[in-house]
Amino acid sequence: MAGMLMRVLTVILVFALAGCGDDRPEQIAKYQQLTQQRLDTLSNMLNDGQVRNANLLKQYVQVLEKQKPDLSPLLNELATDATNRGPMFTSLTRRLTDSQNAANYVDLDQQLAEVENLYQAADPSLYNDMLSDPLNVVADMSDGALARVNSISREAAALANGAEDFGAGSQLVGNPAYGGWQTGSNGMSFWAWYGMYSMFSNLTRGPIGYDRWSSRRNYSYYNDVGRYRYTSPKQARAQTQTYERTKKQFNSQGRKFDSPYAKSRTGSTSLSRQSSSTPKASSTGRTASSKSKFRSNYSKDSSFRNSSSRTTRGVRRGK
Repeated sequence: MAGMLMRVLTVILVFALAGCGDDRPEQIAKYQQLTQQRLDTLSNMLNDGQVRNANLLKQYVQVLEKQKPDLSPLLNELATDATNRGPMFTSLTRRLTDSQNAANYVDLDQQLAEVENLYQAADPSLYNDMLSDPLNVVADMSDGALARVNSISREAAALANGAEDFGAGSQLVGNPAYGGWQTGSNGMSFWAWYGMYSMFSNLTRGPIGYDRWSSRRNYSYYNDVGRYRYTSPKQARAQTQTYERTKKQFNSQGRKFDSPYAKSRTGSTSLSRQSSSTPKASSTGRTASSKSKFRSNYSKDSSFRNSSSRTTRGVRRGK
């Protein structure tokens, strides 16, 4: 009888110990699968015209192309963000592929945090909000003919934030999908656009320096709301290195230098509840809790769905 009891207790102990095992690899695999499903859904919604800001982006580009045909190559490049071929969408698919290799991360916690972030970033409501940046870039280039979306006016934001006007495309500065910080011969960093986005350089007064931009930048969705979700660990590390290098240079001159994300700028309006619950941009790069549970209600949320009639209204702003 005693022997039987011991065997039962041993079996119970084995199962108990098994239950205490590391479940992070299983969670990572789960989020990878769910994220792929979300990306497939998001891709279909973009193709079917079910993402409101994507529809508006296409329409804004069509309007501005007639107004400024010389900017057609740049505008067409911006319009790709309304599809699954744009830099924002392809960055998510690339990050999901990278998440399959544990060697890309310092530990399982970072890998798990990355796939959790990807799962959130692929939420159509959050992605719709993210598209407000390229959409408002086009709006600002229209000289007032097209209204901003999910953001207060450029003038009101500049006044509220004490911001400098860095010219066309300024909402995309700092976003690694469109460019990156490079170090000049003087040791200071400046913004370098990728590919066709380099046309923005012809529309500004000169290179955008990291030191000036950090203290004088205006609001953008990426830099003030979406950075936590739409930045990979590798990209966050590069951003941190740029900040630390600049801070060191300032300190050597007896000057103080604050991170561009030390404080959030004012400017967002009518964002989704998913954006409202996003961790602060200043926390990007930190390990998220592996116990976080996410749920998307995009199938019930009509804020990012739009009929053609609703989309057409509001494209032009009355003067």
